[in-house]
Amino acid sequence: MNIPYPDLTPVIPEIIMATVASLLLLAELVASNKRALGYIGIVVAAIAIYLLPACKGEAFGGMFINDTFSVYFKTICLISLILTILISLKYIQVEHADFGEYYSLLLFSTTGMMLMASARDFIIVFLGIELMSLSLYILCGIKKHDPRSTEAAMKYFLLGAFSSALLLYGISMVYGLTTSTDIYRIADYLRQTPPTLPLMLSMTLIIVAFSFKISAVPFHMWAPDVYEGAPTSITAFMSTAPKAAAFAVLGRIFFTAFQAFEPYWTTILIVISILTMAVGTVMAIVQTNIKRMLAYSSIAHAGYILIAIAVGGNEAMNAMKVYLLIYTFMNLGAFGIVILLDKGENISDYNGLSKSHPYAAALMLVFMFSLAGIPPTAGFIGKFYIFMAAINAGYTWLVAIAVIFSAISAYFYLRIIMNMYMKPLGETVGITPSLGLAAALFISAVMIFVIGLAPSVVLF
Repeated sequence: MNIPYPDLTPVIPEIIMATVASLLLLAELVASNKRALGYIGIVVAAIAIYLLPACKGEAFGGMFINDTFSVYFKTICLISLILTILISLKYIQVEHADFGEYYSLLLFSTTGMMLMASARDFIIVFLGIELMSLSLYILCGIKKHDPRSTEAAMKYFLLGAFSSALLLYGISMVYGLTTSTDIYRIADYLRQTPPTLPLMLSMTLIIVAFSFKISAVPFHMWAPDVYEGAPTSITAFMSTAPKAAAFAVLGRIFFTAFQAFEPYWTTILIVISILTMAVGTVMAIVQTNIKRMLAYSSIAHAGYILIAIAVGGNEAMNAMKVYLLIYTFMNLGAFGIVILLDKGENISDYNGLSKSHPYAAALMLVFMFSLAGIPPTAGFIGKFYIFMAAINAGYTWLVAIAVIFSAISAYFYLRIIMNMYMKPLGETVGITPSLGLAAALFISAVMIFVIGLAPSVVLF
């Protein structure tokens, strides 16, 4: 009896990533130069980006799908991986965290995100989330000599495990009610079933679980402490790639499986979006540590992106994809400057930076302008697309609220710029230059202007 081999073509990028990540664990035992492992990671991520468009299709009986939607989000995750490795090459040496496992875990985590983006079944969703999360828990605590890093890892692990339990409970309820974990079969069942309390509860549990993953209010409490305590390179990675993967899953689940319940989850997501924008913006104003400020900034940006999920439609989904790509460049760039200044985590450390390090100040100005949404940077384009999608869908009042919070948020971004250019030079902050970090900052800054001036280049 001939058993046909399954077509694994759509999974080739994930197979390559997982295989190389496993080999890096073995190579770490004999590698004298750990940086070489980082360069291997960059090359593998670049190969995966190249292969993604050619690996379209379904695998594992339709549980895994590699379509245009998933390819875009996987590309974001791989770009975030490449930039993170570039900013890490020297940083982890300075922080005495130069372990080969560092790069292997980054690849494993990204593989989990890629699985999430392609998941068409709740089992694949959960496997992807766990592979991503377990790797990140370890990476947060990889600075074993630093109590803040260990504390961040424990907090992230405990709250992450809680959110995973809620997600698994929600999935089990959906399976019990619909007898399937396939997103499309669930959608067919729900279209013929009126909303019931168990179904609404399962949907709510899934929303709560993913709200933890994207650090949406009121499930954001882990983000500021974890962002502050984790190694800065990992903080940069956590603030970008996992968010892209989580929003990819949210988009696929709610616009496919729970589409029949759209009036209900739209209301819930709008409330969460408003609360997230409000808390993230207000709390960022009072921060004195730039990593905590960027953490609350990340929370506020999650609120803006949630508008696209709540609004729905192709226009909003395209706006969300563009926003997440832009956010990857501007947030990784901002954290890259924090690494460049070598322990310059207090906002007061940026006083007079334009006088001592004018190039670093100019780059930080670009990233802060983009995060604030000031033209002609890409941050303006990202917000503009989401706001226009919401207005076209009839949510003008929601856009008005978002614009108010966006205007308020300009204060804490412009405060950094004011400190750099208008305050007298404070204590001289050391610079830790490296070729990889310089390349990451240059790429991020260039892409911010390229997307800001010609946004059509990222629409596919």
